[in-house]
Amino acid sequence: MTIKVLLADDQALVRAGFRSLFSRSKDLTVVGEAATGDEAVWQARTAEPDVILMDIRMPGMDGIEATRRVLTERPATKVIILTTFDTDEHVFAALRAGASGFLTKEVAPPELRHAVAVVAAGEALLSPSVTRRVVQQFAHRPAPLNGDGLTVLTGREREVVRLVAEGLSNDQIASRLVISPLTAKTHITRALMKLNVRDRVQLVILAYETGLVQPGS
Repeated sequence: MTIKVLLADDQALVRAGFRSLFSRSKDLTVVGEAATGDEAVWQARTAEPDVILMDIRMPGMDGIEATRRVLTERPATKVIILTTFDTDEHVFAALRAGASGFLTKEVAPPELRHAVAVVAAGEALLSPSVTRRVVQQFAHRPAPLNGDGLTVLTGREREVVRLVAEGLSNDQIASRLVISPLTAKTHITRALMKLNVRDRVQLVILAYETGLVQPGS
């Protein structure tokens, strides 16, 4: 199955570099390019991409608003935000808009191809860097909401969600809880369904919002 990718970046050289990279892959194909957020939304409607590489800073509508509009119209589309973890202050807003992952523009070609495949398969790219950014955001927010929204989860599912919020991978969760990676993935999948959230990124946000995990814990 070929993964259809839309490139949304105001720098033509960046788009050209990504297009050249994907042209050498049998499993990835570029179905469109956009230089603004408005173009990205329009291209998402017409090209129907599986994954969008979305720059945050673009003329007119930025990548965050474009992500929000695209996913409102096409919830099955996955968006990977192009950003720099250390300097971009919009990471949390992009998470809330529904982005499934983050990459820097300096990402190595094999990592980029892998990231697109992972997100297209329904997973999320949640690195410790992004997790720390979420923690920093919540550290300056009012007290968390009541955790009653998680009562639909079993005790083990709540424990798994807490570990996801700490930035652990399936293998790391399995090791911590002495279960198989497949069992860890099953718990995560069930938690996603019960809580009606789209991916691990949204699980992290919910974990902090409900107080299951708190900054500094």
